[in-house]
Amino acid sequence: MDSSRGSPGKEGTETLVADKKEGIGVCGWILVSLSFLLVLITFPFSIWMCFKIVKEYERAVVFRLGRIVSKKAKGPGLILVLPCTDVFTKVDLRTVSCNIPPQEILTKDSVTTQVDGVVYYKIHSAVCAVANVTNVHLATNLLAQTTLRNVLGTKILSQILSSREEISHNIQSILDSATDKWGIKVARVEIKDVRIPMDMQRVMAAEAEATREARAKVIAAEGEMNASKALKQASMVLSETPAALQLRYLQTLTTVATEKNSTIVFPLPMNVLQGFNHNHRKTPNSN
Repeated sequence: MDSSRGSPGKEGTETLVADKKEGIGVCGWILVSLSFLLVLITFPFSIWMCFKIVKEYERAVVFRLGRIVSKKAKGPGLILVLPCTDVFTKVDLRTVSCNIPPQEILTKDSVTTQVDGVVYYKIHSAVCAVANVTNVHLATNLLAQTTLRNVLGTKILSQILSSREEISHNIQSILDSATDKWGIKVARVEIKDVRIPMDMQRVMAAEAEATREARAKVIAAEGEMNASKALKQASMVLSETPAALQLRYLQTLTTVATEKNSTIVFPLPMNVLQGFNHNHRKTPNSN
């Protein structure tokens, strides 16, 4: 068995080397030379057709006889394009905002939602964007829509509503790895809106209201328990000094009279008079 047939890596390397060595050929050089000659003959009129200006945020991919010149993009600045043999394509390197239209998504817990978003990306390799895909912007847009549906289809509704940032980072990493061979760098992915059916919104509102009511009842019960403990401790303190209970009673009446002007009639406690009687019995009769 031939050992060279079992090494695909070696075959791929040899093919790449062959592609690099293979040029435009003799006929190609003849056509290029004729183009240069035509430029020189028609100079200076040919300057308006041969010299192109590429802006700072653009790159020009020049095809000479169907092959990319120097395997890289030209620009920015002034570039030379030969007539009849060269064709060039300009590529914008600025960040592009791609709007993802609303997508009908069935979540993991069988809830139908509409989710839309936006993707921010830029072209980092003009040659890959032109040579590897027909329409790089359309391909990125369609891939973003498909990835959004696939990722959100594995999440439940509560995760979609509460973990938008985590889902956005997940979608960004998937898009970035898939579009790298197209010369695309995905900078950011954001989920703009999640639309839920009205029936589901009413059910979620009723669930949230019931949860809040249950929590309020628990908090009220805890407050009553704490108040009863405080009253128990206060009663233990007041039981040690009976006069403190009367003072507290009088203080409460004073507070009520201060808040609302009124005349309060209350009976005088007998135990207050018992103290005066007790002191009177202990005092010797001077007569």
